[in-house]
Amino acid sequence: MPLQDLFSVEGKTALVTGGSRGIGLMIARGFVESGAKTYISSRNADVCDQVASELSQSGTCISVPADLGSEAGCRALADDIASREERLHVLVNNAGANWGAPLAEYPDAGWGKVMDLNVRAVFHLTRMLVPLLEKAASDDDPARVINIGSIDGLQAPMLETYAYSASKAAVHHLTRTLAHRLAPQRITVNAIAPGPFESKMMAATLERFGDQIRASCPLGRIGRPEDMAGAAIYLASRAGAFLTGAVIPVDGGISTRHQ
Repeated sequence: MPLQDLFSVEGKTALVTGGSRGIGLMIARGFVESGAKTYISSRNADVCDQVASELSQSGTCISVPADLGSEAGCRALADDIASREERLHVLVNNAGANWGAPLAEYPDAGWGKVMDLNVRAVFHLTRMLVPLLEKAASDDDPARVINIGSIDGLQAPMLETYAYSASKAAVHHLTRTLAHRLAPQRITVNAIAPGPFESKMMAATLERFGDQIRASCPLGRIGRPEDMAGAAIYLASRAGAFLTGAVIPVDGGISTRHQ
């Protein structure tokens, strides 16, 4: 295979949940600009439509608004994709939520919201889209599931985000479990564990602790959009076809200092 084709995702069809902002937008933009037909979902239909329109200036991006906080919401999105596509090459499970509160005050509602979106939605949407993923899969080029975890699932977080860090650790282990189960169906399942990136979810943390976070990073900086897009494109391309069950920290080396 020519080297220029090794990292190609051109002609593939991808779905990126939570694709209208943050990590999801970084990945969606990378896919679109690399020639993949990319669906993005988010709860806010107006924002999802606006972002899809913007990304379509450099490729093909389609808005499929969805609320993945329930099994019914996951089913609705899976059915929507199935009504539009016969096969799906790449699923990126990125939609997520966070909740911070002191230990003594941590609400059950916050715990439930985070777990429902960060863990249950990953499980439900993946299993519901297996039929479409199977149709896209081959021995040499499997279908791909890319789950977005976090380095907070690899180490104790700096902030009191108990449900978030627990949910991301669960995503990492679910990734390994699904990788083992789906390998015979020629579907790989891997996770990216991002460190600090510029995003709406991280904005307040970076404003308060940005200098401290940069100082703690061996590479001395915050992640950039191309860092995240590059990792996702590798996993979705022929270059990543023999990798499954992996959790890849994309964090400038932060997790090497705390594990």
